[in-house]
Amino acid sequence: MGRQPSLTKWFLMNLVAMAACAVTLYPVLWVVKMALTPSQAFSLSANPLPETLSFDNFRDLLTASNLAGEWLFGHWLMNSILVSAVTTLLGITLATTAAYAFSRFEFPGKRLGMTLFLVTQMFPGVVMAVPLYILLDTLGLLNSMIGLTLVYSTTAIPFCVWMLKGYFDTIPKDLEEAALMDGASRFTIFTRIILPLARPAVVVTALFSFMTAWNEFILAATFLGQETSFTLPVALQRCVGGFSTEWGRFAAGAILVSVPVMALFFALQRHLIGGLTAGGVKG
Repeated sequence: MGRQPSLTKWFLMNLVAMAACAVTLYPVLWVVKMALTPSQAFSLSANPLPETLSFDNFRDLLTASNLAGEWLFGHWLMNSILVSAVTTLLGITLATTAAYAFSRFEFPGKRLGMTLFLVTQMFPGVVMAVPLYILLDTLGLLNSMIGLTLVYSTTAIPFCVWMLKGYFDTIPKDLEEAALMDGASRFTIFTRIILPLARPAVVVTALFSFMTAWNEFILAATFLGQETSFTLPVALQRCVGGFSTEWGRFAAGAILVSVPVMALFFALQRHLIGGLTAGGVKG
């Protein structure tokens, strides 16, 4: 049995942990303070606790409507959920099959294909904004959820393939060979053996794909023009004017945008560690 840490060491460790938590939580508390303060001014006070409590900023965002009487926040929320969910579903569906092929089969251009997938991740989205804009305009997909989803999927698939391929490499091939000896087809092996074993990696990869699509701003702001077509990050831009910024509503909007991602993290946290680490070393 190892030696128990001394009281002084235990106290210092807890003190450091508390200080780290305080440094991490301070910006979050400051954003919450701005969201709960009715004023739209930028607070210069170092106190992270609000002096007065008001939910006016949340109410203004949640009840916002345009001149036609349409509920804007409802449109923004549904657009974000739809685009993020479809992007994740499409990316995972195509990436699992591609990653399995790269992991298990030998074919011409395998190494080049993985390299090209990696190269596509080196360029920021703003570099591709102009050619993608021209392409979507030619196809008549500007200002549409379909066009934005296709754009997000093209960036999500290479990332998902790399993540899942590393995990598939850790699954022993003996399991597949045994299933083949029993007469199982490749499709049965993939759906009944590989995917259940790779569930942690699939969940983590899907979570990152969802987060990327949910938080993306530049491409969405470029391709979406109608107010009812905005996603939540683009809608936050409405709080930033040319001469002033509605800091209270901006902070409230930032909290509302973060809540779904936080809920997903808490719901899927048991898969995170296994999914992030298991594919790091080839077994």
